[in-house]
Amino acid sequence: MSQRVLSILCATLLLIGSGFAATKLLENIPLVWKPTDTLGSLGPLDTLVDSRNNPSLIAENQEKPDKPLPVTTSGDVAAFVTDHMKETLHVAGLNVVDGPGDMTLSGEIRQFFVTETSTYHSELSLVMHLKDAHGKEVWSGAIAGGTDRFGRSYKAENYYETLSDAVIRATQNLLSNPAFADAFSHP
Repeated sequence: MSQRVLSILCATLLLIGSGFAATKLLENIPLVWKPTDTLGSLGPLDTLVDSRNNPSLIAENQEKPDKPLPVTTSGDVAAFVTDHMKETLHVAGLNVVDGPGDMTLSGEIRQFFVTETSTYHSELSLVMHLKDAHGKEVWSGAIAGGTDRFGRSYKAENYYETLSDAVIRATQNLLSNPAFADAFSHP
């Protein structure tokens, strides 16, 4: 067998062998803010409450339905969503302060999850409450955000991007909600 044919055969076997390597589970990954979307006087945004059944489970690769691969985090989802929602509201032009303000926004996280099949599909579902300076609720409603994107299979980077973009989209949907905008502009 010629040296060239032997080299090609070895390279092919290496490539085939690497395809059968065990997939390392993405468990206890940190929450990393990595948005790919952007947005264009609110008092505090109280830390959201995470009411999901399994707070550490943030995603699942379902490319092989009989062998789903979990993605978990050791991070605080409620603090992550709250902090980046505050940041996004500020970028959108709202004055978000940590102390007393004209309005207070609070809420509950019902869903924060990415399902990976042929694409990465994120969903963030929130129930939000807007209260005036006296603590009277002036608006409440369900807000959702999510995105779909392509990416390499089972990569933390792609989960970071879709989770971050879900926060931006949910914040954008909150700001574009006519009832929220009306309650916010007429405290």
